[in-house]
Amino acid sequence: MNYWLILIPLLCAFTGWITIKLALTLLFRPREPRKILGFTFQGILPKQRQEVTARLGQIAAREFSSFIWLEQKISDPAALEKIKPLIEIHIDDFLRNKLKEQMPMIGMFIGDKTINTLKVVFLQEIETLFPQVMQQYAGNLKNELNIEQIVVSKISAVSSATIESHLYKNLGKEFRMANKLGAVIGFLIGIIQLLIILLTS
Repeated sequence: MNYWLILIPLLCAFTGWITIKLALTLLFRPREPRKILGFTFQGILPKQRQEVTARLGQIAAREFSSFIWLEQKISDPAALEKIKPLIEIHIDDFLRNKLKEQMPMIGMFIGDKTINTLKVVFLQEIETLFPQVMQQYAGNLKNELNIEQIVVSKISAVSSATIESHLYKNLGKEFRMANKLGAVIGFLIGIIQLLIILLTS
């Protein structure tokens, strides 16, 4: 038996590992185009960055094309209930202080009972107007915002190095697992090759 044949699984395992390692590296490197032997090389993500960014912008624009969810969220009565105490504080301050400063004559005739009554009236009116105002605001926001342009601009501002760093930080475990899987598959292929050689020799 040729003992050097035992190297076949090991070499195949190394080949599987280095293949996955190289494939992952070529996703990001080189970041800038480089010419090697007359051929221009660049990492897949840096090379396709503009296309990927534009596509993400289109997807975001399509997903957010309907602002119904936003209208429902901001016009929900529960949203008003959360800020109602703050509104009441401002109304109270207006009636007790600012109104007297701006219109002293009227302020002289407003007591606690009148203030409390006016607060109730104002809050009831706000509860009626709040959903309408918020829906109108959401409609104006939809017309003014260019979601696609915003997404493209934000992603374009992030450097390739930062994207690579974040991906390795968050997916480093998965990348290492892929390398190991490549080695295991290569090793198994090597074992099969070794068995074929031994059975046919």
